[in-house]
Amino acid sequence: PPKGSGKRKATTIYSDDSPTPPVPTLSEQLSYLQYARPFKNPNYTKNVNRRTKNLKAVLTQEREREKNERERRRLEKEEAMDVDGQTSAEGSTPDEDLPTYASIEAPPSVLPQRRYCDVTGLEGPYTDPATGLRYHDKSIYELIKGLSTTAAKEYLSARGVNPIVK
Repeated sequence: PPKGSGKRKATTIYSDDSPTPPVPTLSEQLSYLQYARPFKNPNYTKNVNRRTKNLKAVLTQEREREKNERERRRLEKEEAMDVDGQTSAEGSTPDEDLPTYASIEAPPSVLPQRRYCDVTGLEGPYTDPATGLRYHDKSIYELIKGLSTTAAKEYLSARGVNPIVK
């Protein structure tokens, strides 16, 4: 066959009139824009009729729901009572003072109050006898020994203690 009569490769001409393809940048190589996003629902439509509620309305609805739940439990307890007023063993209901998200009342903790370092905020098991500052370890104690009385008073007032420095 004559020279050059075979199949020719199709040459693609790019936008800048060069036969070489453009090299994608690093940001284009790492980009996820071309991939499908399976975490988004393609059929999602926003409900335009749904209105937002303020905190007062939400708390009122929560209190109402809790009140209805307590009333329902009270009625179940009354229905489970025998003729003589004693509750049956199988129909016992849990205590009515169950803690809920909205109930603020809680008994004080039986654990001792945690003590934190006045300088670092870490747990501070030690107290400087001269200043009353709590500290975490000996390196912080060295720093506290070098503090002036005004700086020690500021640390104590930040904790909310009446600063009395000896």
